Amino acid sequence: MSSVRSSATPDTSPPATAPRGAALAEAARRVIPGGVNSATRDVGEPFAFTSAEGAYVVDADGRRYLDYHAAFGAILLGHNSPVVNDAVRAALRGHDLVGLGVSELEVRLAERVVELIPSAESMIATMSGSEAVAQAVRLSRAATGRAKIVKFQGGFHGWSDAVARNVISPAERAYGSDPLSHGILPAALDETLIAEFNDLDSVRALFDAHPGDVAAVILEPIPHNVGALVPTREFVEGLRALTLERGAVLIFDEVITGFRHSLGGYQQVVGVTPDLTTFGKGMANGYPVGGLAGRRDLMDHFDGRGGDVLLAGTFNGHPVGCAAAIATIDHLRANPDFYSRTFAHGDRIRAGLTEITAELGIVTQVTGFGGVFSMYFCAGPIHGYRDLLRNDNAAYVAFHRGMTERGVLMLPMSLKRNHVSGAHTDDDIDRTLETADVVLRELVAAGTVRGEG
Repeated sequence: MSSVRSSATPDTSPPATAPRGAALAEAARRVIPGGVNSATRDVGEPFAFTSAEGAYVVDADGRRYLDYHAAFGAILLGHNSPVVNDAVRAALRGHDLVGLGVSELEVRLAERVVELIPSAESMIATMSGSEAVAQAVRLSRAATGRAKIVKFQGGFHGWSDAVARNVISPAERAYGSDPLSHGILPAALDETLIAEFNDLDSVRALFDAHPGDVAAVILEPIPHNVGALVPTREFVEGLRALTLERGAVLIFDEVITGFRHSLGGYQQVVGVTPDLTTFGKGMANGYPVGGLAGRRDLMDHFDGRGGDVLLAGTFNGHPVGCAAAIATIDHLRANPDFYSRTFAHGDRIRAGLTEITAELGIVTQVTGFGGVFSMYFCAGPIHGYRDLLRNDNAAYVAFHRGMTERGVLMLPMSLKRNHVSGAHTDDDIDRTLETADVVLRELVAAGTVRGEG
């Protein structure tokens, strides 16, 4: 029997109905398209949340959840971190938004980024990771005079036209034409080429097929938007060498990995320095801010006194986002045990899930890095998106749904990852594994997943 199995029960029982949350969802649908302001928020119950603190969130009907969704990873230290909120309040006592010149907070944030991120010689601030990526793509094209971008099947880089394609694609559209939205000009989609993660030959083939026309290669160094595909060092080093050889820009999209896995991002972990880096999400513990940093000769294209790439945005460098980011980064610098604790918690969860599924005879691949974890319901090995086409999506969703119904919030969508924050405790990890044991046994009994236990 699994050593993590327990008779412990969740904090609360699922409510028979969710009247307030359902009412809020219905009211939202009357005034907001689809009832949500980002498509992947529409997952059914729980419909709405009213408070959050530490590792926990509370829905509109009073149900308390241990949170591993973490706002798609934007929550790094824990919800409503006092150190971050205090910094925001202090910033608002100074000034709000002036929109001319530069503020001390903008300078301080850029100084920290330049000091910590290996690729950063200069930085611009944006309001989101999507905006940072859009700027990175435009900059790469301007700097190289080339048109085409290489991205990887399964990688998500936001909503801008150049990259809004081929993320969680069905088998019949993977590697082919799979735009995320109508309304994108076909010409924009055609300038983006699709490669396979951890397959350097697939990237080289695209360079060979389009000689002298690839402006940049963009990748999540760990594609967390399809769970956690961990790169081989040879692949990342090979991308660096190939882009240098072919005169293309290498962009690391560290919107998720940045600051979460290391103060210097995953590039610091793997020891490979890209030309440009985008970041956002956890860098401000949930406050809206993002940025792009990189080589000075590239970033100087944004210089309004002689550069040739437009940098504009009324809310760029907003004092609230800058203050929150500085406070988050300074807290991480002063508390390096954040990484040892979240990595240890991630290791415990991955080991525990592996033990439970092995005992039950469920074929899974439990993977992740640091405090991020995913459990694919398929045989291994898992190297790239092609391997993920074997995943049992229904089982993946059923597991996340079962955990959420028992008070452990995991986004009930296939291939979505889970995040450990700095607020999770050893007891929280115990509860997570105890709940997973119960959920997986019920799924086996119901025939939702196949097992031998």
